[in-house]
Amino acid sequence: MFLIDSSSVIIGETGFAAPDSARLKNNLNGNAVAKDSDARESTLSPQTEIILNSIADGVFTVDPEWRITFFNRAAEKITGVSASEAIGHPCCEVFRANICESTCALKSTMETKKPVINRPVAILRADGREIPISVSTALLQNGSGRIIGGVETFRDLSLVETLRKEIDRQYRFQDIISKSPAMRRLFSILPEVAQSESTVLIQGESGTGKELLSRAVHSLSLRAKGPFVAVNCGALPDTLLESELFGHVAGAFTDAKRDRMGRFAIAEKGTLFLDEIGDISPALQVRLLRVLEERAYEPLGSSRTIRANVRIITASNKDLSRLVEEGLFRKDLYYRINVVKLELPPLAQRKEDIPLLAGHFIARLNKLRNKNVAGLSHETLAVFMRHDWPGNIRELENAIEYAFILCRDGLIQPKCLPENLNANACRLADFAGLTLLDAERHAIREALDRNHWRRMATARELGIDKNTLRRKMNRLNIVPQSG
Repeated sequence: MFLIDSSSVIIGETGFAAPDSARLKNNLNGNAVAKDSDARESTLSPQTEIILNSIADGVFTVDPEWRITFFNRAAEKITGVSASEAIGHPCCEVFRANICESTCALKSTMETKKPVINRPVAILRADGREIPISVSTALLQNGSGRIIGGVETFRDLSLVETLRKEIDRQYRFQDIISKSPAMRRLFSILPEVAQSESTVLIQGESGTGKELLSRAVHSLSLRAKGPFVAVNCGALPDTLLESELFGHVAGAFTDAKRDRMGRFAIAEKGTLFLDEIGDISPALQVRLLRVLEERAYEPLGSSRTIRANVRIITASNKDLSRLVEEGLFRKDLYYRINVVKLELPPLAQRKEDIPLLAGHFIARLNKLRNKNVAGLSHETLAVFMRHDWPGNIRELENAIEYAFILCRDGLIQPKCLPENLNANACRLADFAGLTLLDAERHAIREALDRNHWRRMATARELGIDKNTLRRKMNRLNIVPQSG
């Protein structure tokens, strides 16, 4: 990987060694060699050109007037512009990026003296094709420390973007993203469930995406062209909820000055989603049972029966079977709505989805906020994988939205997270009395247990590569406990 990770690149008189400067290794953090003449005419030494022309990342340098002074072979390949066409021209005319006119990374570095690392942008190639890249920038200085321009490296992310889209296609069902086995099993039966006219009950904790799943059922059903109407039964008092569902006629109660359609009427020939159905009163349960049994209802204050051509999908974050046992929910209504039961696992049981979901939310917020946040750092991902997420996907989305406030670009670091997650990042396990190897063995085994010995999920939680985890397990003799 070729990166600029310092605030300046030193241009020496001869050779690669300059006093008190880093060596030129895998990046431009050390001595790029040039003939130190006028800044406009400054050219890299033949040795440096050979090195820079042999790497896969594009590299170009500019003088203080933003005219390109060097353009390597990878830059030619990525942009479709030859070095002879690029050198001597303003970089914005050659390197046509979507940030050139507004938030130019190289201009920011020249003004602030601070480097830019791995900012995702898009450029327009010479053939008119737009491609995604990541850019890094640094100052260009001569041997005496005088700033004589800037240098930018960039990497073609077309393959990465293609792979991301393929992963997104592979693990996306309608608007739901998941790769967990439990969710994949749910996806496999969803088309058949949707095509039926059966009433569906979705069980899951708050924030797991019950409404999203209900919309997927509707969009795959024969009623997809009809309306989808959602009602949160737990958000309204009983009297208001009854009017909201069934409508009312003028004079039915105080302030009912005209007829009003209910949600059943609005959802005619479509789908009505009743969220948190476990919160409705026994009296309303009776009325709802009649609608399900007879497909008919009367608006409040009316004796006229209206036929209902509506599919019902219900959802609850409570265990309705337990409410039935406790006498808080009617058994007959429970069996009416529980024809097809879909259970959404909490995020704590599908942690392998966290990187996918985080990437989805980051991409969406980048578009909404006009930012260039590249993703999560390894440390942040490890924090996310250790967290239990009692608020589920909604909590994850809120955490990333919070991080966007503090993170301008680059990777989201733990310091950008909400206070409770940031505190978890700083919290150390109590390994008093243990050797370093014992502490490492304990931490890895606990992570494996939390992730049900799924190594990929464990590696993500620990912020390490799967092969690194395998080597550590072999070295520390970590094996599943029998029995």
